[in-house]
Amino acid sequence: MPKAPDIFNFLNKYAISSTSAPMILLASNENPLGMPDSARRAAAAALEGAGNYPDSNGTALKNALAARLDVPADWLTLGSGSSEILELAAQVSLKPGEGVVYSQYGFIVYAQATAHAHAHATVVPSRGFGHDLDAMRAAIGEHTKLVFVANPNNPTGTFIDAAPLLAFLQSVPAHVTVLLDEAYTEYLSPAQRYNSIEWVRRLPNLIVARTFSKAFGLAGLRIGYGVSQPALTSRMNAQRPRFNVTTPAQAAAVAALGDADFLARTYELNTAGRDQLAAGFKELGLEYVPSSGNFLMVRVGDAQAVHARLLAAGIEVSLLGPYGLPEWLRVSIGLPEQNRAVLAALR
Repeated sequence: MPKAPDIFNFLNKYAISSTSAPMILLASNENPLGMPDSARRAAAAALEGAGNYPDSNGTALKNALAARLDVPADWLTLGSGSSEILELAAQVSLKPGEGVVYSQYGFIVYAQATAHAHAHATVVPSRGFGHDLDAMRAAIGEHTKLVFVANPNNPTGTFIDAAPLLAFLQSVPAHVTVLLDEAYTEYLSPAQRYNSIEWVRRLPNLIVARTFSKAFGLAGLRIGYGVSQPALTSRMNAQRPRFNVTTPAQAAAVAALGDADFLARTYELNTAGRDQLAAGFKELGLEYVPSSGNFLMVRVGDAQAVHARLLAAGIEVSLLGPYGLPEWLRVSIGLPEQNRAVLAALR
């Protein structure tokens, strides 16, 4: 990846900062609709009490989530984004030198959480850019204490059907914690959806992690949550920083959770935009990986050069060199006109 000063010099050379048109930001899988109005109003009202510390237990949000998911509130852990839930899972599951299993092309935070816990990672080669569950099960050894599974996976967008996923979860030894990362679950089609919360009721070693950063449009407020049985939840909450989720973030999340219209618009926009980009990539003769998230991974050859030219055109997408995918870019799904701009620039 180019060093930051090189990027800055490039942008200055092509006068990106002086153009009147705003950058099209399609690098971080954000919701192109932005923050729901309901959440914006709730966050603004919550600022009246921002001179005081947040509710460290997140009572109102946990109650709303408990009602939505039909679980007790003490099965919930709140995080500064779901990334903090991943980190907490590593903290409570691992001792230095113990093992973690996750897939090649898995979310980069899995490697970071493993390193922060001074643990050892076994990275299982992917199958079709997705999880090879049989190989992952075979990789679980006597020192393995944590397994990360993403569904859908970021950055590849691949999806695991419910039946093989549940069979895998049931096959993992009870002393090994499994973190099922569902940051993009709201984008799944009705045919793909499954009830992982019901699985948590049956599997004491399972943590399901979700976020308000993607479909709910609250990326800048940093709020996510984990669902697990009390033995795991109590350990994570003991490690969780006391005031890790701000008052406006909690209020906005409660409002967004109840905004069914916004979530429906988000799903419809994303489904149409994903089809729009996929059709455009196909027309351009570009290889891409079919996605179940709010992004598509596309092969462009010299990704750094293409990335730089897209920046020059006022479009930011994501380089995937850190994942070992130097010929690929990840393009977040935007508004229809933003998607058209990406395809035009690539053409």
